[in-house]
Amino acid sequence: MRVALVSPYSWTYPGGVTRHIEALATELDRSGHDVKVLAPFDPDRRRTALLHRGARPQVRDLPEWLVPLGGTIGWPSNGAVSNLAGTPSGVATLRRELRAGGFDVVHVHEPVAPAIGWDALTSANAPLVGTFHCYSESVAPHKIAALLGARRKLNHLNVRVAVSEAAAWTGRRFYGGRYRVIPNGVVIPDGGVPAPKVRRPGQPLRIAFVGQAVERKGLPVLLRAFEALRREVPAELIVIGSTAEELAPLLVESEGVIALGRVDDAAKELALRSADLLCAPSLGGESFGMVLTEAFAAGTPVVASDIAGYRDVVSHGHDGLLVPRADATELAETLRDLALDPRRVAAMAVNARESAERYTWPRIAEQLVSAYEDAQVVPKPETAGERAAVKIGLKPADGLERIPARRLPSLEPMPSGGRGRFVRRGLLAGAALTTVAGSYLAVQHIGLQRIGDALVRSSPAWVLVALALMCASMLLRAVSWHAILKAAMPDARPRMVDAVQGITIGVLMSATLPARLGEPSRALVVARRLGRARDRLPVVLGTLVSQTLINVLALVILGAVMFTTIGLFAGRQQALLWYGLAPFGVLCLVLVAPALIRSGLPSRSARVAKWVAQGREATSRVRSGLTVFTRPREGAVAISMQLAAWALQWVSCYVLLVALGLEHKADLGAAAAILFAVNVTAVLPVTPSNLGVFQAACMAVLVGAYGVSPAQALGYGIILQAVEVATAVIMGGPALLKEGLSWREVRLRALHSAPVSLSSRQPAEADV
Repeated sequence: MRVALVSPYSWTYPGGVTRHIEALATELDRSGHDVKVLAPFDPDRRRTALLHRGARPQVRDLPEWLVPLGGTIGWPSNGAVSNLAGTPSGVATLRRELRAGGFDVVHVHEPVAPAIGWDALTSANAPLVGTFHCYSESVAPHKIAALLGARRKLNHLNVRVAVSEAAAWTGRRFYGGRYRVIPNGVVIPDGGVPAPKVRRPGQPLRIAFVGQAVERKGLPVLLRAFEALRREVPAELIVIGSTAEELAPLLVESEGVIALGRVDDAAKELALRSADLLCAPSLGGESFGMVLTEAFAAGTPVVASDIAGYRDVVSHGHDGLLVPRADATELAETLRDLALDPRRVAAMAVNARESAERYTWPRIAEQLVSAYEDAQVVPKPETAGERAAVKIGLKPADGLERIPARRLPSLEPMPSGGRGRFVRRGLLAGAALTTVAGSYLAVQHIGLQRIGDALVRSSPAWVLVALALMCASMLLRAVSWHAILKAAMPDARPRMVDAVQGITIGVLMSATLPARLGEPSRALVVARRLGRARDRLPVVLGTLVSQTLINVLALVILGAVMFTTIGLFAGRQQALLWYGLAPFGVLCLVLVAPALIRSGLPSRSARVAKWVAQGREATSRVRSGLTVFTRPREGAVAISMQLAAWALQWVSCYVLLVALGLEHKADLGAAAAILFAVNVTAVLPVTPSNLGVFQAACMAVLVGAYGVSPAQALGYGIILQAVEVATAVIMGGPALLKEGLSWREVRLRALHSAPVSLSSRQPAEADV
């Protein structure tokens, strides 16, 4: 049989689909079939790297059975990067080869992917088989594809194949049709699957991870779990597919982590053989997980996320274990239990060898050849009308009744704590939408032209002065924090540059992300600079509490100035005062919590006892960050510099009033009130930089208390926030570059910075 295998993905940026096609072509050729592969091929050039976000292609030979279809561009898709071709020359080459090849069947892989797959569906003059590799529940891209005619084009397929039930779900959900599930194959090493490994007492548990350093693959979750695991048992983590440079931004501690980078298949197989376990903590979007079967072929059991694509491969408790996705604590405890029970790991390794036999390429190729034969014998339409309907895609080419796309229940279980997160996200989204709607209505009511006039009439010189004052205030905050760090950690010898880097990066993250991610960001930056990050982080977080206390003092001073302004928030002073002093309650809780938590009291719940012990330890370490207030010298510097920073911000707010010509209506008291209002409303930000709420706070002060026109007040709020954001970018951008980090990397680090603590475990008989 003469077979054409069509791939939309670059041959020199090999992923799961490319490896599938290459192995299938090899097996079909071994079985006596004549195979041609049509796929894009990127040469190793500088321009190629630029088109793929800096990633260089692998240097691969051009096999005689491969027809190159030009270069590709890297597009973000489904949490990863898809290297797709769509050049006119590539499409022209595809059409020419399909017309002249004399193929008995054309097998299109990922037929929904533009533009190679789409064109092959209408260019081939032979029976068509399509394999669907992708699993995705994202509605938008599939709806767009359907609007562009994907369902009609897919009707040209004589047989539809999916690599898993998850991939078939995607096809049924968004495109309709019938699907037969034929999984990805795996290459069994010469000599068969290796014998199970026996880990001797005292040897570290060797865990392998295969994949890119991206959030979707769950690597940040695994790294948090591994840090907790290493504190209890000897362990090593071997990362295949990511370099040390790519891992560095995600690591808090690098001890025990070995990055092999991008390696060939032989090196990957050797690494999997040497591992006791493969860990695949993906967060979703996996249709099959070829790496799982590759681990089975190496005689290695797996610990994987309980997600749709992986449940089709891993038999829980037999050849591996499934854990809730995104749950670093559960993952760490599972790995810890396996480290303490080597006999269980050995038993699962025996079962993994048996599971690998189900996915051998001879078996998979045999099923695909059967699909090719079925595609060839599909009956031709009998009437001219039916032939026309099939030709234009109105009727399916399989000769059966059309099955339309339909809504299906999700395959993904809700992650641990998912309902609470869903409610929180819903509340934040609702608040953000309310803010946006309110801002839009305010602009409509005031008039865009009036707001524009107020902005245009502002003095650029005074705006620049305000910007300079804001930048200077950031430096004073860094001086204050440096004094606090020195008092809390004299042995670490923190430098001024450490505090400056942390403050400026934290301000940038707070200005561009909601949920105050700037605080953990700057704490992590400094903790990494001062030694073992996990040991330093609680104390560094405690120093943030010290700064918060000084900030509360500054708010009290601003409030006193504000309340002396006649008519300001008439009748509402008491409510605002309580709102502004609310952080005192949190501070008092931090100070007295260790004394209130009595670890010696009995508890009926081990989980409650664990929480109590963890809470006592954490709050005690956080309290050490307040040492500055027991040291007069450092304390005086910290308080005076922090209050001076607030004073500069106060003056900056007043300078902007001058810039808009409002100094005759609003004085320094108004500037104090504005600074107080925007900081109080920023306690729980619902949008980046609290956009919308920020302007509403400025308007409440200027319009309600000082009689400034709404257009000028809103213009003032826009300019003040622009100055704050510009300060964050001017100060934080160079700091990120100096730290060798990107904005995305700092965001990932802040999101996955919470340390993991494991529950106590009684040793089993197998452990002894």
